[in-house]
Amino acid sequence: MEEAGQKLKRVRERLNLRYRDVEEASLRIAQRQRSDEFILGLSRLADIENKGVLPTLYRLYSLCAIYRLDPIEVMRWYGVDVSGLPSDAAQIEVERTHPIGFNPNSHGQVTMPLSLDPGVDLRRTTYISRVVQRWGKLPLMLLDGLDLEEFRYGFIGTDDMFMYPMLQPGSLVLIDESKRKVVDTGWTSEYERPIYFLEHKEGWAVGWCHMVDSNQLVLHPHPASRCSPLFFKYPQEIEIIGQITGVAMRLNPVKKRRARSASG
Repeated sequence: MEEAGQKLKRVRERLNLRYRDVEEASLRIAQRQRSDEFILGLSRLADIENKGVLPTLYRLYSLCAIYRLDPIEVMRWYGVDVSGLPSDAAQIEVERTHPIGFNPNSHGQVTMPLSLDPGVDLRRTTYISRVVQRWGKLPLMLLDGLDLEEFRYGFIGTDDMFMYPMLQPGSLVLIDESKRKVVDTGWTSEYERPIYFLEHKEGWAVGWCHMVDSNQLVLHPHPASRCSPLFFKYPQEIEIIGQITGVAMRLNPVKKRRARSASG
């Protein structure tokens, strides 16, 4: 298999660029960026191409700019596949509730069911794994039609019991940033009451909201959580990021957390 340095060398040669040309181009980039870290000296470039030396983040930037290369693709040459970020992150437990910064329009693919059994009735509860006829990889860019840019994603911390059991710890939630106004009337059950994703000085939180007056917000927990309501001056102490409009969660994460605590 051709090594990353050799691929970079081949690109340079196709562009008919000498080492001196690349160095001079990197000097101009360094001047624009106001940092000598972007400079590709003659000996360093030779080491990158012929000795497998890893370029720094700054030099990788310069190489991609000079050669007109996609940095995501060049990172893949070096064995770093950025499309694996979401799946790798999903394996790491984080105790605190936090937003997720992965761009839904970034490079990568997602495994999705491409076709289902035509006889399945989606109005009924269904074990999808048994009715999927074909799985496949779809580029994330093909999901643009779903208007994913209008939404953000959050992760309910593995120790965050505030909205348990409605929102289990470890849940992934979909946040609609266009819905930031507190609606505290008009529902007939707790399942219809809007749940909000909020940011305060100690981090992020989820819960039902109630405005006592124009400058005090009460964050209400689910009654089964045994948590106490939280009071904030609004908007000085807390910001409403948006309303939670979707959720994906594992079942019984509390048992796993308790078992881990007992073993410790």
